[in-house]
Amino acid sequence: MPQNPDLAPAARRLADLLAAVRDDRLGAPTPCADTSLATLIDHVDGLSLAFAQAAAKDVPEGGSQPPSPDGANLAPDWRTRVPERLGALGDAWREPSAWEGTTEAGGVRMPAEVMGRVALNELVVHGWDIAAASGQPYVCGDDEVQECLVFVGQAVEQSGGQGSPGLFGPPVAVPDGASPLDRLIALTGRDPSWTAR
Repeated sequence: MPQNPDLAPAARRLADLLAAVRDDRLGAPTPCADTSLATLIDHVDGLSLAFAQAAAKDVPEGGSQPPSPDGANLAPDWRTRVPERLGALGDAWREPSAWEGTTEAGGVRMPAEVMGRVALNELVVHGWDIAAASGQPYVCGDDEVQECLVFVGQAVEQSGGQGSPGLFGPPVAVPDGASPLDRLIALTGRDPSWTAR
């Protein structure tokens, strides 16, 4: 049985990237179509809470809801709240029970061991998005990239190469010899050479 990944390093890295985002960059575009940096941060805020609840099997009353991020909703305390939520997410998925049974997030129920990998992919790929949009370097663990490549590769294969609605778009071609991170980013429908300039 494969060992479950540790989400805490990816959560910490994303929190560190957010700490370096300047206020004058919040309206900047991101690699996610029609999504400003503020809206993407609002999305990270929501997913951090949702995936921590999913780890604890703490489904909100009435069920979880699909995300509807909006930069206009980004509250003034986001610089403290979002990193705290990311830390809680990383801690929650370190509990062995988080990976057992089924759970729910974003209006979707699935096996917890799959949900944890969705969460890792969100942390890694949106970390890249935020780094690219804010002009920061992005380096993540090879083990994290490989874990995400397996997850995204399976999702793309199941979709017949069309991407995964609500998660990512159709894959983008990359040259032979592209790095594992570039291959992952391209599999999620993003151009690895995208820059905010």
